[in-house]
Amino acid sequence: MPKYVDSPLAPPNVPLNWAVTAPVGEIFYAAHLSIGPNGTFVNGTIEEQTRQTMENIKGSIQAAGGTMADIAQCLVYLTDASEADGMNRAYGEYFKQPYPNRATVVVSALLIPEAKVEIVACAHLAGQ
Repeated sequence: MPKYVDSPLAPPNVPLNWAVTAPVGEIFYAAHLSIGPNGTFVNGTIEEQTRQTMENIKGSIQAAGGTMADIAQCLVYLTDASEADGMNRAYGEYFKQPYPNRATVVVSALLIPEAKVEIVACAHLAGQ
């Protein structure tokens, strides 16, 4: 049975959990958009949206007892392929080598119309 992480950054009244760990080896899963601590969407450039999204992931993994270094894989959803460079600049601020495995997918839209990026992160929280 997964354990749901109660992150202080999760917006209220949304039918989902931002982060989940699995008891076998403590696998961590998180999916985030550019949503601020007060539950409102943080609009801005791709860099600003990516930074807010990554701050949300960072807050979730820390709440689960891990660090950004524990993240093994990310899946990035972008609404515009031309913004990949800006997303990479902001995304790269949160990781050191060796970088997590990553796939980037261009989609026509995200649930929030102004959203330019959504990121799913998976991690192994060894020894938790």
